[in-house]
Amino acid sequence: MFDKLTGALQDLFRKWRGVGKLSERNVQDALREVRLTLLEADVHYQVARDFIGRVKEKALGREVLDSITPGQQMIKIVHDELVVLLGGAHRDFDFSGRPASVLLLGLHGAGKTTTAAKLARLWKKKEKKVLLVACDLRRPAAVDQLRILAGQAEALFFPPRPGEALPDLGRRALEQAGRDACDVVLFDTGGRFQMDAELVAEVRELREAVRPGNVVLVLDAAIGQESVHVAETFHKEVGLTGLILTKLDGDARGGAALSVHAVTGCPILVTGTGEQLDNLEPFYPDRMASRILGMGDVVSLVEKAQQAVDVKEMQKMQERLLEDRFTLEDFLEQIQQVKRLGPVENLLEMMPGAGMLRGRVRPEQAGQVAAEWKKAEAILRSMTPGERRNPDILDAGRRRRIALGSGTAVQDVNAVLQQYEQARRMTRQFKHMQKRLLRKGR
Repeated sequence: MFDKLTGALQDLFRKWRGVGKLSERNVQDALREVRLTLLEADVHYQVARDFIGRVKEKALGREVLDSITPGQQMIKIVHDELVVLLGGAHRDFDFSGRPASVLLLGLHGAGKTTTAAKLARLWKKKEKKVLLVACDLRRPAAVDQLRILAGQAEALFFPPRPGEALPDLGRRALEQAGRDACDVVLFDTGGRFQMDAELVAEVRELREAVRPGNVVLVLDAAIGQESVHVAETFHKEVGLTGLILTKLDGDARGGAALSVHAVTGCPILVTGTGEQLDNLEPFYPDRMASRILGMGDVVSLVEKAQQAVDVKEMQKMQERLLEDRFTLEDFLEQIQQVKRLGPVENLLEMMPGAGMLRGRVRPEQAGQVAAEWKKAEAILRSMTPGERRNPDILDAGRRRRIALGSGTAVQDVNAVLQQYEQARRMTRQFKHMQKRLLRKGR
């Protein structure tokens, strides 16, 4: 996400680092480029204009601190204003009700039903009991889709009765949530290809019946300016308390994320960054601003690692590696641990100095890394448990069978085994080095 915007801003920052003094002339020149960059990133023109106005006012009205250069000062001002543009402080859902209630809205194709399941999975990890209510009564198989996703997210599921009106369904679901002592009840409503009077009427009726503490709009970030218009219309007609941006991983411009809060005044609560149920992230404006400017986001990276990686298992794996008991079973688990962190390109964005990699690491290269992981996992899964525990038995015949079973070539199987052996060889060298150092210390 934000690839184009980050790349353009990085180019500008390199120019600003050589500026010896901030003047109205060089500030004007720099901000003209920033404005063009924002517009090319599909940021709403009014939002871009107001943003530039605030940056200019601060840049020309502030003394440059002795500890930083004028260029650094300018970068800090842009960062601070980006944080404001994205909503300032992090905001969460309102969980004050018992149960807390969430009305999820959106147009067809925004990813509403999948997002409902992702939210249920997210809250399940926080030990909340979630009830998913199927309120999309028009789209074929919508109820079945939510039932399947609810099972995957380990959430309770509440279906409609034949011919039941939405308000009655909503009231019944709330009663059931109370009986089941649920913490959150989430209403997955129906959508349309565009806003119309019938959709607005349905949503208003359901809202009046269940009186939710959260009325949240799911927006497809990849449609750019249209998503801003959709948010503005929903907010005017229904009244929103928050926003969710999906498919940020598929939008290289990012203009919707930079515009939608400014236009509606509603906070962005979470963002969807992939198709898996775990690909949902709480939205922190300050962290996102740092990522947009290529400064990375170490806090989110550490949090993601803590959630995805089993520390005890990793410690055991390290011990087995040092004791030369590391098997292909461990190698497979290692790949799975890394995969749980999310797409490679998203991890690169969180690394400090990621902006320095722009132009060196192309999107397709990150995709190639993910493809290699997937291929290696397929190869390892095509082995028997005995083969993974004892790779020495993998003769030519077994390797041909593994290649056939994983849809790869024998050369690919050999490459995975070479990587495994290389890891073991490096560990042995490390152990020998440790022993020599200990002997010298005596």
